[in-house]
Amino acid sequence: MKLEEIISASGAQVIKTIETIDNIEISTDTRTIKKGDFYLPLKGANFDGENFLDKAIESGAIGCFITRDDYPENAKIVLKVSDTLETYLKLANFYRHKIAPKVIAITGSSGKTTTKEMVFAVLKEKFNTVKTLSNHNNEIGLCQTIFSMTPDTEVLIVEMGMRGLGEIELLSRYAEPDVAIITNAGTAHLGRLGSLDNIAIAKCEIAQHLNPQGVLIAHDCERLRKFNNFAGKKTFFSISGAKVIERKAGYTKFIYKEDEYEIFTEGDFNVENAISAIEAGLALQMAPAEINHGLASYKPIEKRWEAENIAGLNIINDSYNANPESMKASVAAFLGLYPKPVVVLGDMGELGEQEARLHSQVGEALAKIAPEGTKFLTVGNLSRNIADALKGFDVTSVDTNKEAAEFLQKHAPKGSNVFLKASRAMKFEEIINDIKKE
Repeated sequence: MKLEEIISASGAQVIKTIETIDNIEISTDTRTIKKGDFYLPLKGANFDGENFLDKAIESGAIGCFITRDDYPENAKIVLKVSDTLETYLKLANFYRHKIAPKVIAITGSSGKTTTKEMVFAVLKEKFNTVKTLSNHNNEIGLCQTIFSMTPDTEVLIVEMGMRGLGEIELLSRYAEPDVAIITNAGTAHLGRLGSLDNIAIAKCEIAQHLNPQGVLIAHDCERLRKFNNFAGKKTFFSISGAKVIERKAGYTKFIYKEDEYEIFTEGDFNVENAISAIEAGLALQMAPAEINHGLASYKPIEKRWEAENIAGLNIINDSYNANPESMKASVAAFLGLYPKPVVVLGDMGELGEQEARLHSQVGEALAKIAPEGTKFLTVGNLSRNIADALKGFDVTSVDTNKEAAEFLQKHAPKGSNVFLKASRAMKFEEIINDIKKE
């Protein structure tokens, strides 16, 4: 960005400046700052980047933003603002319009990152595409993603997470999407938002700044239909809109809108994720053949249906995160495809006062579909409610990941298929690491 662009976009008060400069990059981290960068000090509950102004200038920064009155004497440019995070968002929004890509925004209670990766796999077939890295889906992650664009970027895919009402609206305001995808609106974050209605309302905020000529692609559920107020084109999707013609381990083939598609992963929930990616491709005028070629290149990422053979056990790690809907859906997919099943389930977080009941409901649902002979292992205090509801099955409950690893080594027969599912806080990768050590 040019210096005058930075000043104009940020609305900053100019404290000190020199003649105009082109091609300035914004940096928020003194550990990676380069000569000629412009330092923007972010602040949080436990850190204040403004304490490192001197280090930024010493490391080569040409200037810095400040909110206080003091600044390094050797800074060539000093701009004062009231809020550096807001400034970061304003600058990102300016850069978003300067590059002018088509922006695809994605949110939902579960499946956001998988859907983002599928959408990326599809759109990169035709367009120079940039996406959110990992799950960097908050305000800072949005800005980092926008600033990672090069001038030839044609499509920008941004994942949007949230902790409460108003947060997705904020992200949408600065991203200004052309296509918005809501993967679903389930019970994740129920503890913070208090009701399923509030969860749906929060997800629908993604459309508040959606291009009126764009499209909203949303999971077909009553709440998302009720609470979105987007006046433009809307497409609602679900598994009922597809015809699955082949299911096997690591592969699904289905027909959607009379065209055949294939994904190299399992589960009807992933077919739904793929449908939203198909709709995104169609919205950008891609041909079904191009879309299918992109979908076929999708590979599950870390801790999302990640398969590994360890000590004679085929372990499928789907423990990046979990809520009641995703746990029931993923375990159902696993049980439908893999013989000799051992299902390892851990606690699910952020479910509020209903957490015990929601865990019990998972157990009740799985008890209806699990084939005879399925072994279950639960880890943690809350997941004991799952175990209690699995009446008539071989169920063991332990407190720690170390105990879980020991149980699998002693009691899971060689050749078993082991499925791991829990909230991220349970750190189920420790189970795999302990088995590897042994």
